[in-house]
Amino acid sequence: MNFPKQKIYKALKILGIVILLLCIGLYYFRNSLLNQAIAKVTHKMAVQYQSNFSVKSATFDGLSTIKLTDVVLAPINADTLVKIKNVETSISLSNLLIGDVQVGTLKVDNGYIQLVKKGKKRNFDAFLKRDREETDSNEKRKYAAFAYRIISKVLNLVPTDMDLKNFKFKIDDNGKQTNIAVDKLVLNNKQLETNLHVQAKDFDQRWNIKGFADPRNKKADIRFFNLDTGAIRVPYLDQRYNLKASFDSIRLNVQNIDKSGSELHIDGYTSIANLKINHPKIASKDVVIKNARFDYRFLLGDSFISIDSSSTMQLNKIKVRPYISYDTEKDTIYTLKVDIPKMKAQDFIVSLPDGLFTHFQGMQATGNFDYKLDFKFNQNKPNTLVFDSKLNKEDLRITKYGEADLNKLNGEFVYRAIIQNVLQRPVLVGNANPNYTPLDQISPYLRKCVLTTEDPSFFSHRGFINEAFKQSILKNIRTKKFSRGASTISMQLIKNVFLTREKTLSRKLEEILLVYILENNRIVSKERMLEVYFNIIEWGPNIYGIGEASHFYFQKSPADLNVDECLYLATIIPKPRKFMYQFNDQGNLKDYAVKNQKFLKNLMFRRGLLVPEDTIGILPVYISGNARSLIKIKVPDSTAIKTDSLAVDDEFDL
Repeated sequence: MNFPKQKIYKALKILGIVILLLCIGLYYFRNSLLNQAIAKVTHKMAVQYQSNFSVKSATFDGLSTIKLTDVVLAPINADTLVKIKNVETSISLSNLLIGDVQVGTLKVDNGYIQLVKKGKKRNFDAFLKRDREETDSNEKRKYAAFAYRIISKVLNLVPTDMDLKNFKFKIDDNGKQTNIAVDKLVLNNKQLETNLHVQAKDFDQRWNIKGFADPRNKKADIRFFNLDTGAIRVPYLDQRYNLKASFDSIRLNVQNIDKSGSELHIDGYTSIANLKINHPKIASKDVVIKNARFDYRFLLGDSFISIDSSSTMQLNKIKVRPYISYDTEKDTIYTLKVDIPKMKAQDFIVSLPDGLFTHFQGMQATGNFDYKLDFKFNQNKPNTLVFDSKLNKEDLRITKYGEADLNKLNGEFVYRAIIQNVLQRPVLVGNANPNYTPLDQISPYLRKCVLTTEDPSFFSHRGFINEAFKQSILKNIRTKKFSRGASTISMQLIKNVFLTREKTLSRKLEEILLVYILENNRIVSKERMLEVYFNIIEWGPNIYGIGEASHFYFQKSPADLNVDECLYLATIIPKPRKFMYQFNDQGNLKDYAVKNQKFLKNLMFRRGLLVPEDTIGILPVYISGNARSLIKIKVPDSTAIKTDSLAVDDEFDL
């Protein structure tokens, strides 16, 4: 009975001696192992990243604490990327044996990281290259596995305890500079507190970041505050992208990062208070979002990346459930779904961001509504694009208008166009204006021509044409820019009477909402809308309304215009100030302009809007009004004519 026990005791004793010898060996050879690890890193930096990595001295203090001095990482023929005077960290010796340096605690004193761009060359370009195994074109990247591997590597390099002093992060983008000085950064017992000194071209601020951070368990809850008065301004974006942004506070929360099977889940939320944004492409003034929160769930699989439909976005009182997906399993498919659950219309109006919907300020409404958007684009089958937008109303009624009073269209008013931020001359829309022309006094040919070119289904749609939106989206995707719109006459009317011609997100969003209200609440009849449209749009340089236009071009009243004159007027609506370039130096329409009118005429024939009898006896378009003075017509050389006449006389005498 005692014999087996003696063997066990003996085996344990031998194992203990082996472990002790191993520890002694590690202790005595730890500096050698450290130097080998540094040499390995140095070689990798040189071979894979064309960079010089150097450490002046590297020694162990005890079993696991490493002290490094003068650590430098400098890409070849580029500015230094990292330079640190003193580093003290603890690592696992067992990991060091296999060449894997895992950071435990970290103390850094006096150092910097700088990102520099000179011309097109950046000092960090080499580190953006993918590993060769990642770029194998024959093997499809598995998004979940790739993302989890990167996240794990990054978080493993974040120490569990950290103390940074006198550390700077610098950005120099061809002279556009931002410096972030870390006066203090302490991570102790999973509690983070940081004081930053941020300096850019035109501001100097001190920030405080504090909260909870647990990199090993992949969790965090961090808040940003301004130690000085006023909002936190976001550096660099202003100089680089002309985007000014600021906020009072921001909170970043990561609750869970978990890989289950082939799917990666990332859960958490972020919130921001008093976000202020200013960019000329967004709005002409500051856009302010008082409170916003995003409860997110990111899902990644082998062939897709998505924001799950269980995510929610809160914008003041507006709650949105988004679903966004990028799927490459069979085809490359982009999907967007937006769901706004039933809410009070007034809550929606008061929640609109200040500066983005200025014409809605003061508007009041009763009733409820809900909204759904379904968008899907298959990159390999673009013509299968799905665009479905639905708004369901429940006793929805506008009781008071804001700055844009749509009832204005029913009465007499003064219209003033705004072109390149310059207010144009006033035009009275009403019978007191001698050039004002009621709809029934406008040539029916012109009405048919303009509706054909601008909005064929004007009398049947409710402000928008889904198919036109689809074609616009497809064109914009193909050209990778906003090269085609989908404006109906209703949208053009709203833009001209109530908004400006500025190409901003604000103007477009206001235009869409105002058109919906106009068309779906029967505020103005279609006939009245068309009549106002004919009397306010620009038909030439400083020529507003069809009454002025018909005399300016043809010295006629709008009722007397013939078919070809109407075809001509309809084709110049998109670029009325450049009408003169359609004519040659003889004062006749150029070939391309004639072809455009012929195409429009044939289209109207096919649709039954014209019959051959309408064009009998019609002569080519001749500009007889004041517009002719703007056409560059070549004047014959009188001297040449006289010389020719004399020559003829001489010949006749002979």
